[in-house]
Amino acid sequence: MSSYTPKNILITGAAGFIASHAANRLIRNYPDYKIVVLDKLDYCSNLKNLLPSKSSPNFKFVKGDIGSADLVNYLLITESIDTIMHFAAQTHVDNSFGNSFEFTKNNIYGTHVLLEACKVTGQIRRFIHVSTDEVYGETDEDAVVGNHEASQLLPTNPYSATKAGAEMLVMAYGRSYGLPVITTRGNNVYGPNQFPEKLIPKFILLAMRGETLPIHGDGSNVRSYLYCEDVAEAFEVILHKGEVGHVYNIGTKKERRVIDVAKDICKLFSMDPETSIKFVENRPFNDQRYFLDDQKLKNLGWSEQTVWEEGLKKTIEWYTQNPEWWGDVSGALLPHPRMLMMPGGRHFDSEEGKGTSFASGPNQTRMVVPTFKTSSSTQKPALKFLIYGRTGWIGGLLGRLCEKQGIPFEYGRGRLEDRSSLMADIQNIKPTHVFNAAGVTGRPNVDWCESHKTETIRTNVAGTLTLADVCREHGLLMMNFATGCIFEYDAGHPEGSGIGYKEEDKPNFTGSFYSKTKAMVEELLKEYDNVCTLRVRMPISSDLNNPRNFITKIARYNKVVNIPNSMTILDELLPISIEMAKRNLKGIWNFTNPGVVSHNEILEMYKTYIDPKFQWVNFTLEEQAKVIVAPRSNNEMDASKLKNEFPDLLPIKESLIKYVFEPNKRT
Repeated sequence: MSSYTPKNILITGAAGFIASHAANRLIRNYPDYKIVVLDKLDYCSNLKNLLPSKSSPNFKFVKGDIGSADLVNYLLITESIDTIMHFAAQTHVDNSFGNSFEFTKNNIYGTHVLLEACKVTGQIRRFIHVSTDEVYGETDEDAVVGNHEASQLLPTNPYSATKAGAEMLVMAYGRSYGLPVITTRGNNVYGPNQFPEKLIPKFILLAMRGETLPIHGDGSNVRSYLYCEDVAEAFEVILHKGEVGHVYNIGTKKERRVIDVAKDICKLFSMDPETSIKFVENRPFNDQRYFLDDQKLKNLGWSEQTVWEEGLKKTIEWYTQNPEWWGDVSGALLPHPRMLMMPGGRHFDSEEGKGTSFASGPNQTRMVVPTFKTSSSTQKPALKFLIYGRTGWIGGLLGRLCEKQGIPFEYGRGRLEDRSSLMADIQNIKPTHVFNAAGVTGRPNVDWCESHKTETIRTNVAGTLTLADVCREHGLLMMNFATGCIFEYDAGHPEGSGIGYKEEDKPNFTGSFYSKTKAMVEELLKEYDNVCTLRVRMPISSDLNNPRNFITKIARYNKVVNIPNSMTILDELLPISIEMAKRNLKGIWNFTNPGVVSHNEILEMYKTYIDPKFQWVNFTLEEQAKVIVAPRSNNEMDASKLKNEFPDLLPIKESLIKYVFEPNKRT
């Protein structure tokens, strides 16, 4: 069996979980090897994972993206790299269902950039590509022999499909250009430093908080788990003894159901599984079983060393000693986390980044060699919001909500239609999310837009599109407050029928110019995959003195129509918009409370809770048309999509009482 000895190794993604253990092991065991780590510090990466290597002279850290061809070529040449261990990837299956394009960009395009750089430089003696057991797809429940390295690849989710695609590129470069490639396919890995979107650390952190452990489906899915140090040793063996052109499974034949993993953790925390485990909605597709044949790797001299009970205890010990390692991970602990994926998704430019040195490469590429702070250093919060619409009602409320929740935020100074000023805002503020609550709704109402069409287009259409485009350039999610006033009752959605307009329905209300612009920009925003559109309708808040409040408006009118409509209770729904940002939700959402309420029903509540002497007069739509310039939208929105994501969302009438009338009740 031939043995390979590298000199200068580039390890991609080594501030992440598995790669950090592999990197620390190689740096510790082989002081003659120079290890260069390349990582863009995405949300699931952490410089602290490399603390064991902080003082090693054979270690260098470079902050950067594998998708940057200039940077990759520069590193291969200037660092005389002869070996690449390619771990960097988006790996969380739940995220791939919500943002599959990001997986294609990172997992396939990023791999392609690395391979092309290897071909161009012609100096690479080993390229170890790290893949996953999920590329094999689901294993039959009654199979007694696991998938071997020559088994067919049948991926079942966007994540595993991108990993299989990357494997095809690796194989092609090996065959076409003679690149010395080796591919690994591994089982699930657990242990210290893992970001808690994954099952075991999530369950541990939830158990530490005394919260229930959410299980997708019925928990019967079977997985094999390897302890991280055993996996790091496997990569050490493959690096030195693996044969070029071969694939190696890194696995174990010891399998566990997800429900049994949860029960084992409950037992170690002295929790009752009957009350501490809850079953939640399953993934769109959740493979029942992955089972590997690991004999080929065993033939190289590797074997699993850490038994499950020992590894789990070690892992729990580490998390209980390092509860703040990842900062605020509340979004990751949800049953179906969808973290925001972008370069620098978790920020480290606070205390942890101080003392970090920078060097220039081509095109001012930043090379970072960390001088680590101790683990007690304070980490900057993972969230920072940039909000547009400071002088507006919703924008002002958002700012106050951020203050209350302790979320750092700043209001944008730029005008939406001025691209350069938006770019400056983002560069100066460095947000993780952008909220657009700016727009022209009319002064004092939408009738104003009928005589100010150019101004309305400039802000509502051109400005919104410009902001979306700038956000996409910077890898930012834009939460866009839109309107549901783009529909009206029709034969398919008659008044009082309970049949509401859904997110995919085409707008049918063109009565006002304001609504036309909002429908137009909503359609165009569908081309942007970084936008979450929230259709607000007839917004209401507990501030009954605010002239924009729908209740305040109709309470001051001489006459009102009486038509049931869907409406938005801001006190309940604005906090949900922040949670939606944390979950990285995108697309169009009917942002209303379920159900409808009529003008008269609201005014009856107003009379009951606020002013027993209050009186009002109704008039017809025909009579209303004589005193307004533009017709008004009346409709029911189907809020089931939002309700499914946030099951505690109250129906409109209950929300009105809880959030608006009870707090303002006068005795």
